[in-house]
Amino acid sequence: MEVKLWNDKREREMYENFAELFAIIKATEKLEKAYVRDIISPAEYETECQKLIAHFKTLSSTLKDTVPSIERFHDTYKMDCPAALNRLVTSGVPATVEHRAAAATSSASSASVVAECVQNFITAMDSLKLNMVAVDQVHPLLSDLSSSLNKLFILPADFEGKTKMREWLSRLSKMGAADELTEQQARQLHFDLESSYNSFMAALPSAGT
Repeated sequence: MEVKLWNDKREREMYENFAELFAIIKATEKLEKAYVRDIISPAEYETECQKLIAHFKTLSSTLKDTVPSIERFHDTYKMDCPAALNRLVTSGVPATVEHRAAAATSSASSASVVAECVQNFITAMDSLKLNMVAVDQVHPLLSDLSSSLNKLFILPADFEGKTKMREWLSRLSKMGAADELTEQQARQLHFDLESSYNSFMAALPSAGT
């Protein structure tokens, strides 16, 4: 005996749309795995992924009343397609597009942190020249500089500037807020800042910034 899944044309269309949605999710999962395993070129992946995302958006919009939650649909039919869910529902763009955006953001972010480091170096050196040598004047400047250097991941952990700023901050933290650096200490700190700044500028081209 043949079992009919639908009673009228409307129900038939609904089940056909369910089948198509199922197929799109499965195809996207296979495509994501193929891309991760280098079975498909990034260009081919991007073209096919854009098509699947476009189909998915159209279909999910059509089915929004009958399938309010794609995640629930995925779980109901025990699909086991986490990569497809991420690509279609969470991201909405191919991985190649995401990677390009991330690289652009990272590059812009690095440029902004480099500028911040340069500014903090110059501010600290200028302050010493203006004889701002009290601990509560020097400490915040070195703390800002140390923080900005730590944000720049292209610099190694043992970078001269990072090490010297840590040493100075440790030294200053043992002094009182109103204490002042001696002339010799101020000269040494200025020398360390200048030396670290030169090393910082020299490190940038080799780090590709």
